[in-house]
Amino acid sequence: MHFTTERRLDDGVLEREFVVGDVPGILWTPASVPAPLILMGHPGGLRRMHPRLVGRARRSAVDGFASAAIELPGGGDRAPLADLEKARADLHQALANQAPVDEIVDRLVLPLVDRAVPEWQSTLDSLLAQPELRGPVGFSGGPAAIAVRLARVDPRIAAVNLFAGSYVPRAMFEEARRITVPLHVLLQWDDAGNDRQLALDLFDAFGSPEKTLSANMGGHTGVPAFAGEEVARFFTRHLR
Repeated sequence: MHFTTERRLDDGVLEREFVVGDVPGILWTPASVPAPLILMGHPGGLRRMHPRLVGRARRSAVDGFASAAIELPGGGDRAPLADLEKARADLHQALANQAPVDEIVDRLVLPLVDRAVPEWQSTLDSLLAQPELRGPVGFSGGPAAIAVRLARVDPRIAAVNLFAGSYVPRAMFEEARRITVPLHVLLQWDDAGNDRQLALDLFDAFGSPEKTLSANMGGHTGVPAFAGEEVARFFTRHLR
């Protein structure tokens, strides 16, 4: 892990950009360390997503958590991946024509998961080697399929908050059934760009004895503030 930039935010949170191999990321640590760690998933484009990510990280720091995010394969400033770009374009076209999408979702999501999860694990190795960070580790965000695979294969993930709605191949539902860590799911009921029924089916498939679905009216970016507070209480229960 190589840190490339460092700045102290006005609330005392330390924000540092880093690189692990060729994977860029950002780490936010609270004033009080060592701190448990929350991995923040997002749809790609670290610079584009930065305002939302730093807001989430600063809220987590209030409860004493560090947060980290990395760039997805093919996302942001990373080299584009032609196969994923083609599948993404095919998906948009199929949705516009109301055509079946299962085969396209497999072509898009499964290779992305296969690439992204080992990068998350390598990054987690490096993060937990830092003296200011410790377990247990939570995962918050998406894409949902990446969260499913990471929670299934990495025992360091102790709790998952999932942003529901992104496409998950049906083949991965069996992986969801094998996940038993505490689960909290945020679902925006009127998110026009995502598949509500798929999100409900995935929630039903999870094998976690403790799982909660928080469904709220509104579009993709309309998550109410109180729903975020529920997430904060979820991680406080399971990571502290």
